[in-house]
Amino acid sequence: MDNKRVGRRIRAFRKLKGYTQQELADRTGISLAVLGAVERGNRRLEDQILDKIAIVLEVGVKELTDSSSI
Repeated sequence: MDNKRVGRRIRAFRKLKGYTQQELADRTGISLAVLGAVERGNRRLEDQILDKIAIVLEVGVKELTDSSSI
């Protein structure tokens, strides 16, 4: 899984839902710094964090990680 690609997809879905980074961080229970690093592709995305983000954004984990669904 390419961290930068996943980060871009998370950012895109977040913006589609109308959330700011702070709102998504609050809703997922992760820090703003961690979310920012994930969206920039500077942090490896643990499964637990990915699951939380997918649930809040109401998308499947596969939609966030599958490069063929672009």
